Amino acid sequence: MTRILITGGAGMVGRALAAALPADSIVVTDLTRAGLPDHLEFRRMDVTGTDPDTVIKEVRPDVVVHLASIVTPPQGMSREQAFAVDVTGTRNVLKACVAHGVKRLVVTSSGAAYGYYPDNPLPLSEDDPCRGNPEFAYADHKRQVEEMLAAARQQHPQLEQVVLRVGTVLGAGTDTQITALFRRKRLLAIKGSDSPFVFIWTKDLARIVKRAATDGPAGVYNVAGDGWLSVDELARALNKSVLRLPAWAVKAALAVAHPLGLSQYGPEQVRFLQYRPVLDNARLKSVFGYTPELTSAEVFALWTREAGL
Repeated sequence: MTRILITGGAGMVGRALAAALPADSIVVTDLTRAGLPDHLEFRRMDVTGTDPDTVIKEVRPDVVVHLASIVTPPQGMSREQAFAVDVTGTRNVLKACVAHGVKRLVVTSSGAAYGYYPDNPLPLSEDDPCRGNPEFAYADHKRQVEEMLAAARQQHPQLEQVVLRVGTVLGAGTDTQITALFRRKRLLAIKGSDSPFVFIWTKDLARIVKRAATDGPAGVYNVAGDGWLSVDELARALNKSVLRLPAWAVKAALAVAHPLGLSQYGPEQVRFLQYRPVLDNARLKSVFGYTPELTSAEVFALWTREAGL
């Protein structure tokens, strides 16, 4: 039986994955076991230090599913602290996998690794470069992680990798900086931009990660439901209007508000609204062998109902 170790297992995806796998085949790790069933084997792991080497050496898993990441930083978290989890933590897990004979490493990356650029293809394929913007901590960290993993594929080919570049995840209870945009009285958009979104259902994502950890092929895959939605389509689904502002006006407002503590976002946030990466899921379906049950539009419709919107 394959033994699977999950990092960041107390998170939304980790809990769903643990529920989908035989309990006697997995070891779940995180800073705390909050929200995890008592019957699961749990080890405390802080990925930023020596814990990955210690725990992986003791458990000797065949597969490591690395979910630990900072998607929405809590209030007061510095960029250095997020880097320690996202980049240093991944490096620590990767080194431990190589050192202790792990056969496969599954990493949840992000579509943000491609970056927010006006010349991004629509949609982006896995062969397009990862250029995560330096001004966005999450995108920049995922770019660095992708570069680290690409180097490891060359240096340590005995360690199989499945890298999942995940779109915006929506499901019951999802609460992120992106869902906060959808809860506004009016949806904010930048003039001249469709601000497209791709979504993946939490249950689809859990099934994809399960396949990646068990019988799926190694490789790099975009993870998103079919299609994408413009900000106007999102607004119609929510029965809301769209507030369209010039890019220069939003940048100017944020340049004043951010230093005063009136907004957690700076002028760079305009790119986040303008040039969202749209993911092509053709390789996920044809090579990885999984077709998401819900399209992007269906994921969003389900989330709006569950969120009471």
